[in-house]
Amino acid sequence: MSYVVTIDGPAGAGKSSVARRVAHELGIKYLDTGAIYRAIALILARSEIEPGSDEFLREALKDIKIELKENSVLVNDFDVSGEIRTPEVDVLASVYSAVPAVREALLGLQKAQKNYGSIIAEGRDVGSVVFPDAKVKFFLTASPEARAKRRCLERVSKGQDANYDEILNSIKQRDINDSTRKLAPLSVPDGAIYLDTSDMTEDEVIKFIIDSVNEALSK
Repeated sequence: MSYVVTIDGPAGAGKSSVARRVAHELGIKYLDTGAIYRAIALILARSEIEPGSDEFLREALKDIKIELKENSVLVNDFDVSGEIRTPEVDVLASVYSAVPAVREALLGLQKAQKNYGSIIAEGRDVGSVVFPDAKVKFFLTASPEARAKRRCLERVSKGQDANYDEILNSIKQRDINDSTRKLAPLSVPDGAIYLDTSDMTEDEVIKFIIDSVNEALSK
C-alpha cells in the first residue's frame, strides 16, 4: 500500500535535507516542491515576465518542462540546481508562488506524483493543499536565527558566499510574505505534528519523523 508523508514549514527549516534523508531511510520517493517553485521563479524572472502578468505567465508555463532527478533540477533539460539556491531566488520564489497562474500550473504536477508510489513531499502547503489526506503530516520550524545559521553553513559548504545578516533578513521577510499572502498562506496543516527543531540535530529530527511514520503505518 502506497502512502504520502508531508513536511511543511518556513524557509530554512531544513525541510529539504530532512525529507531527502527520510525518503532514503524509508525507501520511498522524495518530492521537493520548493525546488519546482524556485526553478519556475528563476526562469520566469529571467524571461522578464512579471508576477502580475497572468496571461503571459500562463503562456510561458506551457513551454516549461521541469524534471526532478535525485540530485538535480532540470528546466527544459538545463540543470539549474545550483542557481536556484540563492538569496535572490528565495525572494523570487516567494513572490511567484503567490500567483494563482503559477500555483494552478504546478498543483496538478505535484498531486500526480503519488501515482508512482509512496512519497515524502516538503513545501509550504503540501499538507494543507497538495496532499490534505496524507498519512502523516509534519510542520517543521525553528527560530529565524537558527534557520539563518543553518543556511549560512549550507552555502559555505557549497563554496558560496554567505552573509548571516542578509540571510536572516531574507528569512524574516520570506516568513512575512509566505504567512500573509492571500493564496495558500503558510500555516500548520490540520492534524500535523508540530516540531520546533531549533535545539535539535538533523539526526534527531530524522529519527523522530521515521519513528512517527512507522507508528502511523502500524495502526
